[in-house]
Amino acid sequence: MNKIAVIGGGFGGLAAAIRLQSQGFQVTLFEKNQRVGGHASQLKRDGYIFDMGPSLITAPDIIQSVFSSAGEKMEDYLELTKLNPFYRIYFHDGSVLDYTDDAEAMKRQMAEFNPDDADNYDRFIEESREIYNAVIRDGLGSTPFMDWGTMASFIPRALKLKALYPAHSFVKRHFKDPRHQFAFSFHPLFIGGNPFRAPSVYLMIPYLEKAGGVWFAKGGMYSLVQAFEKVFRKIGGEIHTNAPVEKILVENGEATGVRANGEVFAVNGVVSNADFYHTYSHLIDERYRSKWTSKKLDRVDYSMSAYLLYLGVKKQYPQLKHHTLILSHRYKELVKDIFDNKILPDDFSMYLHVPTRTDASMAPEGAESMYVLIPEANLESGIDWEKMAPLYTEKVLKFLENDFGLTDLRENIEVQEVFTPQDFLDQRNSHLGSAWGVEPKLTQTAIFRPHNRSEDIGKLYFVGASTHPGAGVPGVLLTAETTERVVLEDFNLQTKSKRA
Repeated sequence: MNKIAVIGGGFGGLAAAIRLQSQGFQVTLFEKNQRVGGHASQLKRDGYIFDMGPSLITAPDIIQSVFSSAGEKMEDYLELTKLNPFYRIYFHDGSVLDYTDDAEAMKRQMAEFNPDDADNYDRFIEESREIYNAVIRDGLGSTPFMDWGTMASFIPRALKLKALYPAHSFVKRHFKDPRHQFAFSFHPLFIGGNPFRAPSVYLMIPYLEKAGGVWFAKGGMYSLVQAFEKVFRKIGGEIHTNAPVEKILVENGEATGVRANGEVFAVNGVVSNADFYHTYSHLIDERYRSKWTSKKLDRVDYSMSAYLLYLGVKKQYPQLKHHTLILSHRYKELVKDIFDNKILPDDFSMYLHVPTRTDASMAPEGAESMYVLIPEANLESGIDWEKMAPLYTEKVLKFLENDFGLTDLRENIEVQEVFTPQDFLDQRNSHLGSAWGVEPKLTQTAIFRPHNRSEDIGKLYFVGASTHPGAGVPGVLLTAETTERVVLEDFNLQTKSKRA
C-alpha cells in the first residue's frame, strides 16, 4: 500500500487526506498544533465560541463531494441552516442593502439606488452563471492547469466570457451606482484578491451563492473540521497532532518522507497544505529547488492580511445580521492602501460575523458572540502589531460604539481576543502574515499559479489557498480534488467509484 504524508490539517489537507485514503493510500496527516483546523480553528472562552477564520458555507455540493469520496453523507455529520439575507451591507452614507438570492427583493432594493442598475441585475447574474458553469459545472476549477495545452484551450472561452477582465471593471459595465459596484465586486476580497485586478473569473462567486445558497453549520465552521476529522479516522487515516513537520526528505528527485519531532516517516508521496512559501523555503533544501528558488519565491505577490477581534458581549445587537459589512466612504483607494501602499489607513471597512444570530449555543443566554475582520496590509508594511494592536483595538471599539451605534459595547465585553498579521506568521507559518497566500491576480491564476504538483520534486503536491484554483472554502476543497487527480495519475491508479 502506497503511503502518503499530508502536512497541515486545514480544510485542504483534511479533504486531500480523505480523498486519498478513500483511493487506497495509507495516509498520515501531520498537524503542528494541538488540534486540526488550520485557519478554520476555533476559540472557546467563558461560554463563548468563535470561528477564528472561515465563517460561511457556500457550494455545499462541493463539501458533499468530500464526504461522498469516503462513502459518507454530509447530512449525517452537519446540520446546515440557510441564511437570509446572506449579508447586510451598511454603506458609509447610512443606506443599507440586504444581499440575498431573491432576485425580486434585490431588484426592489437596487431600484431605490438606481433603477437602471436594477434592470441590469438579471443580465449580470446570467453572465456570472456562465463563468460559474465553466469553473464548476465543466470542471475547470478541478482541472490541473500545469501545461500550456490546458491553458490554451481555456483562453478562448475565458475571453468570450470576459473572465479575464478585472472584477470591478466587469461589474462597472453593468452597474453605475458605487454601492452596487461594491456589492457585486467585493467577493474577490473573500479569497484575498484585489477586486480592481483580480480577474472576473472569480465573479462566479455571486452565482455560486445564488445557486447554492449561503449556509451556516450548527456549532460553527469548526463542526465541519470535526466532521472531516471523524470521517478520515473512520476510513483508516492517521493523525499526528503537536507534530510540526521540520523537513521534507528528497531522494533521487522525489519526496520520500517527512521528519516531524525528530522522527523520520518514510512515504511514497507528500501533500503539503502548509503555507506555500513556508513549504519551499523552510521544509525543502534549496539544492532541490531549480524553479522555486528563494529569489523566485520572493518575487511572488502575496495577498493581504487581516486584523481580527473576537468579542464575547453580554448584550445583543439585532441590527447586526449573521454576516454584516460596514463600509468606509473609500473603496478603490482603501484597497490600494492595503494591497499596494501597504499602510495602515485612518479609515477601515469591516466584516462582522455574529453566529449567535442563527445559533444561540455559540454564547451564553442573551449574549453575543462576534468577530470583527478588517483587511490589512501584509507584513511588508513594517507595522509593529505588538505595539499597534492595543491602540487599533480601541479605535475599532470606539467606532463600533460611537459611530456605528453598538450602544454600551465596551462596558458589556466579557471576552476580548485579538489576532493580527503577526499572529498569522507566528502561529500559522503564513508568509508575510498573508491570510490567503499567493494573491489571486491574472498573472498568478491558473497555469501562472503554483501548480498542484511540484515542478521541482517528484511525488510532492500542494493543496490550499496558494495553488489552483485558489482560496476560499470551495476553492480550497477543489484544490484537494485537483491534486487527487494528479496523484492518481502519477501512481497510475484509476479513480475508484464513489460509494455515497
